[in-house]
Amino acid sequence: MAALAEGTPCWADAMFTDLEGAKSFYGDVLGWTFGESASEFGGYTQAYSGGKAVAAVVPPMPGQPEGTSAWCLYFASPDVDATARRIRAAGGELVLEPMKVGDFGSMLIARDPSGVPFGVWQAGAHEGFEKRGEPGGYCWAEVYTREPATSDAFFPKVFPFGVRRMEDGAIDFKVFTLGGESVLGRMEMTSDFPPELPPYVGVYFAVEDCDEAVARTTGRGGKVVFGPLDSPFGRFAALVDPQGAAFAVLDTARTTGELPALSQE
Repeated sequence: MAALAEGTPCWADAMFTDLEGAKSFYGDVLGWTFGESASEFGGYTQAYSGGKAVAAVVPPMPGQPEGTSAWCLYFASPDVDATARRIRAAGGELVLEPMKVGDFGSMLIARDPSGVPFGVWQAGAHEGFEKRGEPGGYCWAEVYTREPATSDAFFPKVFPFGVRRMEDGAIDFKVFTLGGESVLGRMEMTSDFPPELPPYVGVYFAVEDCDEAVARTTGRGGKVVFGPLDSPFGRFAALVDPQGAAFAVLDTARTTGELPALSQE
């Protein structure tokens, strides 16, 4: 497999106090199966869709204070140390300094200056998503921030992103691109978002039927934030799992309307 372009979303994982509960929930909602927990890596457990690695779940480290579960999206890097330097220079914060993860690769966890958390992954034996854009796999992500200008300035300084703006003046939405391809959205968190909700990266997983995924989510104790809604990109819904981790589902086969126009920044 060819190395992913720097800045490409390449992996997602989340920490859950109730690991078995998380496995049961996502197994039902997204059809995931799970591998053996890697005790040498703190119980890190990979999720699979159709036998292909799509994400991972992990329990809190011993002694680590319990907090709200959240999905973390990782961006590809050929050199995490160099990326760490750019993060600092752009005003970001390193939550977890660059570290090697066996022969799988190297990683770091950071926040942009507005508080948006994200990860960086330098691939070794583990190259990231083995499935994307298909049911059960990752398909899209969006940065949600209350300081859009801050995030807009930060991410292109860390990764080689181009920036395009949606021409619909009613919504402050931008798209980060690599080689002309859209790879990440950025949405302003307006007063419609609960004030206690911190900035985050919303991770979308593809599903065969958005409404069925929503029904399974609520049936298992999860919540609907908004949706299901039809869009030119597919029918989607923003959800929260029973342990508080936000995620979204998207049926890319069910599209409605024309794609919005984007203008180059």
